[in-house]
Amino acid sequence: MFEQLAQAAAAGNVAATLRAVFEVALLSYVFYQLIRAIRGTRAAPMVFAVGLLVASYYASGLLGLHAIHMLLSELAPYAVIAVVIVFQPEIRATLRDLALHLAPSTRSSTKVYYEYEDVVFALHQLSQSKVGALIVIERETGMRTFVQSGVALEARLSSDLLVSIFQRSSPLHDGGVIIQGERVAAAACFLPLTTNPGLVASLGTRHRAAIGITEESDAVALVVSETDGRMSIAFSGDIELGVTIDRIRLRMIQYLGPVVSAPKGSPVPPSGTASSSGPEPVPMEVVDVEARELH
Repeated sequence: MFEQLAQAAAAGNVAATLRAVFEVALLSYVFYQLIRAIRGTRAAPMVFAVGLLVASYYASGLLGLHAIHMLLSELAPYAVIAVVIVFQPEIRATLRDLALHLAPSTRSSTKVYYEYEDVVFALHQLSQSKVGALIVIERETGMRTFVQSGVALEARLSSDLLVSIFQRSSPLHDGGVIIQGERVAAAACFLPLTTNPGLVASLGTRHRAAIGITEESDAVALVVSETDGRMSIAFSGDIELGVTIDRIRLRMIQYLGPVVSAPKGSPVPPSGTASSSGPEPVPMEVVDVEARELH
């Protein structure tokens, strides 16, 4: 390909040169996304093994090892199927990231999220009471499949609703709550667990589910530990453990967008956000400065 590019440039063929440059750029981007998807995952050593088999195939042909060459050529079609099965999570994540980068955003940049404080206040109460919780906030990627796995609520988001769902006596406290916009879409949802071997042994089911759902989508997941009441936030397959309320608020601003005061004539944000027992709201000047520092 690089030889074609050089020949086209030498011949002065502008159209052929542009075509070759486009092919090089496209393939470079594809390889970059593949390397980015498998880096640091269990797929990395498997890629090395596949490369070793390909090298063995060509080496056996050059060295005249006909039996080995024929065996590897017979196994090649099945190897392709095996690679697709083994790398299914990585392929799915790569295609999702590619679609999110290339597809136009459906989320308005001017959308105002008044519901932050409801979620923050609910987390604060649950943390103080050491009540386990898992809350997932949808972003660009639709979560219809996971919503259908739970109990549909379609209720207006409020801190009181979130706190009541996760009480130990509630039949909906197991599983995760999925928030779509300004409503609680479903509770007791089954979420995928991360298969990252470095995290399986050290984290509980809620934390693994929080990481798993952010590996499958671009959602934000919030966790309260039932053991010690610590709060955590997960995004894009990573998790921050033992964070403060202010840290969660700032991360939500970073991942979901800014929070501003409601315009005149707009409905007042749900009650519970201004309760004296909850965390004090951070002044917008402080939020703006600290949110910029997170980037």
